Order: sequence, then C-alpha cells, then structure tokens
Amino acid sequence: MSEVLQKARLYEAEQEKLVPQKTRPEFHVTAPVGWLNDPNGFSLYQGEYHLFYQYYPYDIHWGPMHWGHCKTKDFVRWEQLPCALAPDMPYDNGEGCFSGTAVEHEGKQILMYTSVRSIILEDGRKKNVQNQSIAVGDGINYEKASCNPVITGEMLPEGSSRVDFRDPKIWKEKNRFFSLIANRDEEGSGQLALFSSEDALNWKYEKMLMRSLNQLGNIWECPDFFSLDGKQMLIISPIFPNAKGLEIHNGNNSICFIGDYDREKLEFVKDQAYQIDYGMDFYAPQTTQAEDGRRIMIAWVQSWTNYLTPDDMKWAGMMTIPRELSICNGRLRQVPVRELEHYRKNRTAYQNVRLETADGEKKLDGISGRCFDMTVDILGADYETFTILLACDEEYRTSLTYDRKKGIFTTDRSYSGMGKDLLSSRSMYADHEKGKLNVRIIMDKFSVEIFVNDGMQAMTSLIYTPVDIDQIRFCCEGKAEFSVEKYDIVRNG
Repeated sequence: MSEVLQKARLYEAEQEKLVPQKTRPEFHVTAPVGWLNDPNGFSLYQGEYHLFYQYYPYDIHWGPMHWGHCKTKDFVRWEQLPCALAPDMPYDNGEGCFSGTAVEHEGKQILMYTSVRSIILEDGRKKNVQNQSIAVGDGINYEKASCNPVITGEMLPEGSSRVDFRDPKIWKEKNRFFSLIANRDEEGSGQLALFSSEDALNWKYEKMLMRSLNQLGNIWECPDFFSLDGKQMLIISPIFPNAKGLEIHNGNNSICFIGDYDREKLEFVKDQAYQIDYGMDFYAPQTTQAEDGRRIMIAWVQSWTNYLTPDDMKWAGMMTIPRELSICNGRLRQVPVRELEHYRKNRTAYQNVRLETADGEKKLDGISGRCFDMTVDILGADYETFTILLACDEEYRTSLTYDRKKGIFTTDRSYSGMGKDLLSSRSMYADHEKGKLNVRIIMDKFSVEIFVNDGMQAMTSLIYTPVDIDQIRFCCEGKAEFSVEKYDIVRNG
C-alpha cells in the first residue's frame, strides 16, 4: 500500500469519529469526512453492492481525487470501507483518480478509472491529460495494473481531445469487455468513444458510438449504457447545454436516451433526450443490476455551480436514495428502492382532507419530521395552486407548489436558510392525471427527493435548514382535497 493511500485511510478513520451522527443524513451515503462527488464503480460483487465515489478527505471542497468506498446488502444500510484509490502513481499525479466504473471477473473486482497526469509543455505551461487505468481487488484492497494506463488519448482518432477524455463505463458481454468513454472533438463538441478488450488490459478503439454535434452541451460526462425492459438506455451528464423550456436547464444536466443497440454492428439508434431529474441538485447518475434483475440507479446530490454546504460541516456531498428504473409509456420511470419500506415506522394517514384558501397553512397531527417517506394525493379540479411546505416554521420553509392550470410543479428553497445568493427554484411539467396528482417525498434531513405520478418525474434538491425545524404544512388557492400517508424512516429500528 502506498504512503498516499495509507495516509488517506488513517485520516478518514480518525476524522470520522469526530463527526456527530446528528449532522449526517440517516440513510443516504456521505463520505466519512471531506468532499464527495460522482458515484463510481456501483456494482454487485460477491453478493454485496459496492459503491465508490469521487473523494477528497482533507477538505469540504474539491481536491485531488481519491476513490471513497462503501457497500450494502439492501441499498439503505451502508457500511463504510477504507479509501480504495489514491493519486499515488506518475500517471495519476495530476488531479488524481477521476470517475469510472467496475465489473466482477473471475472472482476479482475490476475498477476502471480516469487517471489524470500532469505534464509540462515546451513553453513551460502545465497541462493535465486524461487516460484510463485499471485496478483489481478483493472488495477492500485494490492493486493498480503494472501496464497502466491501459487506454490512452493516442488511441483516439485524430481531432479528439487529450484533455477531456474521461469517465469510462466498463461492462462484459460474453468473453469480451467494452468501455464507453466521454470525449470532446476539436470543435468542442461531446462524443462517446467505444473500446473493446479480451482481457480488460489490452484495448482497441472501435468507433465513436455517438456524437453531440454541438447539441446538449460541450461534453457528455459519466456515460452509462445498459439494457432495460427490452430497450437500450444511454445516460449522459452534459455540461453547459443551452436551456430548452423546462426540459433542459442551464449548467449541468443528466439526460437519458431510450433506443436500440445492434451488438454486432456496435450501433446505437437513439430517441429523444429526456431529463432524468428536474431538481437543483442531481448529477452523474450511475446504475447497476441487482441480483433479482432490477436496474438500480444512484446519483450525486449536489451541483457544481450551486455549492450550498455550510462552512462548519465536516462533510460535503451525498448520494440519492437508490432508485429502481423501468420504462413506462416510452419514458424512464424511477421510484425509491422497495427495501426502504422495511425501515418505515409510525404510519400516519389522512383521507380526503378538505382545504381552501381561507384555511391558510394547515397542519395535521402526526405529519411532521425531517426523515420520512410521505405520499400526498392532490384531488379535484377547483384549485389554482396547491403547496406543501417542508422544514418550516415562521421563518423557514421549502415549498413544493403545483400550478394546476399550467401543469407546472416547482420546488422553491428561497426561505430554507441557504444564505448564499444561488439558484433557489426549479420547475417541471407534471400531468394532473384523472383528477389527481400523486407526489411522493423522501426527506432525509438535508435532501428532498420528489417523485411525481408514481415516478414519471423526479426532482431532487438540497436544503440546509436547521434540523429541528420540522413542521409540514399544506395550503392552496381555491378549493382542494388531499390524502396523505407518512412514515418515519428509522434506519436503526
């Protein structure tokens, strides 16, 4: 084990003990200490689900990237494991060990990651170049391959960037490995390079599977590529696309294409692009296949351009609740993993509650908290807007508002205590189907994950309202009826 990796492991073990549990979410993944971003290597290995992540243990801001590591058997209760990778080799001595994926092979776990190397140009300027490297391990310790990097920028066709070449998605088909890697062409447009290998060490370039052609941003980060319900899914995370209505927003997006894949010709025919999550804090989703065949997705709850973490926190960044994926009516449907139901306690429910403007902000006995799973069915067609207020009192609130006539659902955290002058609201279209809007809310202290109409739309955002602010209220313009069912989530119960 290198001194760099040993130092990181000792530091995280010591510092984790100093972080009060009450300052952490109950059932979402965080780093033991320091900075966390993209999920990496989300995979099944020897009967357990391993999740790695971009990690800098020494600060709550981004630094030279390590790989943090945890595992679970049920996607809710996670066990923290020692740091898996550190920037300790000449080929990753630049900005570190960037994002990647994992696959099990012959009893070992293969990690494929982007190794970032710093070089000095002839004019004395420093430049980082990105290649792909391999580490092989047993679920705890990983050894970097002696032949690293195994895929270099020199293997790309002419006109491809050496600076933006990252985030390999590795998978196996029969006796052959494939890797799909984000890249940028000489005109600054995103493209996805496909490579193949017989042994995961010696690779050859196959083709550019897809090109952005200057649509949807200037590089497609963190590609994921998998089969789902008889179709082929491509997930990408584009940087800086131009906004298109409420479907594509400025900044960093996460997009999916549903299409068909010819495995002989290595050709992917895509359909229209759809946003995966319409919230303010969702990026770089990654999936794995569960033992029972379900496709499970997890993502980073944070935004590069809206950094909200309070300065006194010891950790920054968290993951979403893992989500089960399916295709419904030609679009991606996502719902929280069913295992979460095993941790639901203290059910409180109300049926057909009448609400009108004059009622103001209505509270219901037993409906409060900061760590819960709550479903609200909004009924009728005599209201203009319906609002759910979370983490609220007379000073703080995060509002979820549905404008029935416009068919627009909005999260607004302007009064959540965020302090910083950053993005505070985002909206999406949502259908009021058959006279009802179904809203499921998963809240875990600092995160709000919303699933509308049984998961046909999702919206994820962070709030750092003081954790003792836990009221939930309801109000509307006009007249409405609603039903609500709420459970506390008790991870240690």
